[in-house]
Amino acid sequence: MYKPVGTLILVITHFYAFGQDSLQFVLENAKRPSVENFYIKIDDDQGHSSSIPISVIKGKENGPVFSIISGVHGFEYSSIMASHELLQELNPELLSGTIIIVLLSNPDSFYGRSPFVNPQDQLNLNRVFPGSKTGSATERIAHYITTEIIARSDIFIDMHGGDASEDLLSFIGFYNNKGQQEQTEKIKKLAEVTGFKYIVSWPYNLQKDQPAKYAFKQAVQDGKIALIIEAGKLGNVQKEAVNMIKNAIYNMLAELKIYKVEKKVNTDFINMNKQTYIKSEHTGIFFSDYAAGDSIMKGDRIGLIKNEFGELMNEIKAPNSGIILYKIGTPPVNVGETIMCIVHNQ
Repeated sequence: MYKPVGTLILVITHFYAFGQDSLQFVLENAKRPSVENFYIKIDDDQGHSSSIPISVIKGKENGPVFSIISGVHGFEYSSIMASHELLQELNPELLSGTIIIVLLSNPDSFYGRSPFVNPQDQLNLNRVFPGSKTGSATERIAHYITTEIIARSDIFIDMHGGDASEDLLSFIGFYNNKGQQEQTEKIKKLAEVTGFKYIVSWPYNLQKDQPAKYAFKQAVQDGKIALIIEAGKLGNVQKEAVNMIKNAIYNMLAELKIYKVEKKVNTDFINMNKQTYIKSEHTGIFFSDYAAGDSIMKGDRIGLIKNEFGELMNEIKAPNSGIILYKIGTPPVNVGETIMCIVHNQ
């Protein structure tokens, strides 16, 4: 096992001038092979400050830049722990190219035990891409990831999982960008070797001047090979999910021929390209006997919403047949929240 070297602290102004030079220095001037660990300190005009831990692993030979980010949401623990284990395991002697790992994209969400938003400015990092260099703390983090990490990446992997309230079926996902068919075919091929049983794709209809909002959608918009990993659920570290994520990363590195490791591929995967989102019409208490991964038929009663006195407010029936990709796994539900996502093939 290769042990990382010491840690540096790089201070970033809101224009990122020094930080850009510093990351560029690590990428272009650090010896090969090597591991460099450092913090990017991002400050906003409201007195908020974040320290983003980043590792750069440089292989013996030049090659593609493969970037991984985790911790966009602070409760998605399985993906966060997977990134930390990968840092300890990856051996630069076996690598051709460079791996960038953003270990905690949203550290204040992580340490503040805030599942969805950065407690400094109450913004969801995965709703503000491409961000702003003069915005609040979260917007500046998004801007840094967009302009410094995504911009330097050939392959970009956005790692997530089921947060504090989400029961989730682990999957690999990508955007079907018909306007960039060659890019999409490369993404699809990588998805198929990850070992995930479920591959979920969404239509891509974003205009170039529209904000991407999501990190890996920003990478697709910028022409990168980009995928999202979703594994783990209900705000817990699940070893099975951690290992699933790590296996997917190793398989992709092997497929790209930039890391010497044997692929462990499941070829019995299922493609899901149609999603149905069921949103709550009430604030109340959610009851359901179903779990992520269950198959349902159109018309099945999949849940109830009751008020605090146990009085029925709404009976929820499946609008179509499919598999439950994720659902609320805890009792509270608010108006407008997604109760459940059902996936199937068109």
